[in-house]
Amino acid sequence: MDYVLEFRGIRKEYPGTVALDSFSAGFTGGKVHALVGKNGSGKSTTIKILSGAVKPTRGELFFDGNLVEIQSPSDALEKGIATVYQELSLIPELSIAENIGLGRLPTKGGVITRVDWSTLSRRAEESLAMMGVSIPVDPPVRTLSVGQQQVVEIAKAMSFNPKVLILDEPTSALAQHEVKSLFEIVRRLRDQGVTIIYISHRLQELYQVADTVTVLRDGQLVGNLDIENATTERIVDMMFGEVVTSGRPHTEPGSEPVLSVEGLQRDRWFKDVSFVLHRGEILGIAGMLGSGRSELLRSIYGADPLDGGTISFGEYSGGRPSLRWMKAQGLGLTPENRKDAGLIQNHTVHENLTLAAVKRISPSGIRNRKKEEEAVARQVDRLDIILSSSEAVISSLSGGNQQKVVIGNWLNDDPRVLFFDEPSRGIDVAAKQHIFRIIWDLSAEGISSLFVSTELEELLEVCHRILIMRNGTISEEVHPEEITLAQLYERCMED
Repeated sequence: MDYVLEFRGIRKEYPGTVALDSFSAGFTGGKVHALVGKNGSGKSTTIKILSGAVKPTRGELFFDGNLVEIQSPSDALEKGIATVYQELSLIPELSIAENIGLGRLPTKGGVITRVDWSTLSRRAEESLAMMGVSIPVDPPVRTLSVGQQQVVEIAKAMSFNPKVLILDEPTSALAQHEVKSLFEIVRRLRDQGVTIIYISHRLQELYQVADTVTVLRDGQLVGNLDIENATTERIVDMMFGEVVTSGRPHTEPGSEPVLSVEGLQRDRWFKDVSFVLHRGEILGIAGMLGSGRSELLRSIYGADPLDGGTISFGEYSGGRPSLRWMKAQGLGLTPENRKDAGLIQNHTVHENLTLAAVKRISPSGIRNRKKEEEAVARQVDRLDIILSSSEAVISSLSGGNQQKVVIGNWLNDDPRVLFFDEPSRGIDVAAKQHIFRIIWDLSAEGISSLFVSTELEELLEVCHRILIMRNGTISEEVHPEEITLAQLYERCMED
């Protein structure tokens, strides 16, 4: 078979991990090829290799039957491979035309050159027309909806006349009517002969737009399916395989409510969210990217505003929580991005372990170094934090030990409830299991947890109860012992 794009034995190693292992797959021209797999399966690495962002450790890549080496993103574009990432790279204050032609503005004039605005506008209109889109190209991008911005991003990629277009989670932030429009554009480009690699976690979308499905698991190719042979159940089984979890300790949460929320709403993110968290309970929130999980945690904590609903926690009851008040009531949040939001990278381990508890350790406002050292030593021992010295800079620690420091910082403030947002992101298996044991130990001590993870198997392993969040609402409640991973994944998929 003649492939436009073919991987042969591709392997990509990073320190301590193999992201792709002997990956071989071919993609024919003029089709939409869906590339799917759970987090950590190797999808992102595949994209980065194709786009020139990283180089494979070994293996061969063929393009139009010729062996190629993609040296950089600009080299990929020159060869005819364009990528549209999930995070858009448009400049809001520039016009649509300027964004599409960014870095390649046409000029005119002799000794003194200037931008040829009419040519720029004409080229932008042609790129949009190729996709069947007709919108003014003069307004700034910030005036567009997210869906329209996605269209501009694709037009920008198509202005390079690529033979292969990679779309990374293109519908993750789009409304339903915008998704429909995007699919029409994708099908139009396919019919023009463009080969499209389509990455999505929304499996139900694939039946509307894809011709084939390629499944990755743990850095390896599991298989390829034509879309007519690809049932959702079959794809999920290929993505996850046989999953074995170590299981939760046999400790049951108490019946005492410690946190309750009713009718919470934040425009664009979630609506009518209600639940009760009990003493010592580990309550999971399952959902796909963009379902509103992290945003819900941040709003309850007081980091982001609420547009409606009420929260009852300790002495607080209302709809406008503040960070200071919720912290004082005993709530802590370990954020999704520990590097930027959970730690101060140029500070020491000692300093990072005592940030949340400054007032508790030194209530007079005068720093009590002895009590700080006692608090630091307590958490280093309790959480088994591996470090050369508590005076080491936090950035010198491994990801798993940094995550333990984030948790230990909050434990020094004696919390009643902890929010864990993606606590295992970017850490190895051993560190992940240690953090799960920490959460179980906290549960046994009566500390409640709200647990969010993209890795759905973690929710089955860690939590007493799981809320499923779809399209910004809680759709149902399940118990880990009553549901399989494949069933949980299917129930999380948005309509």
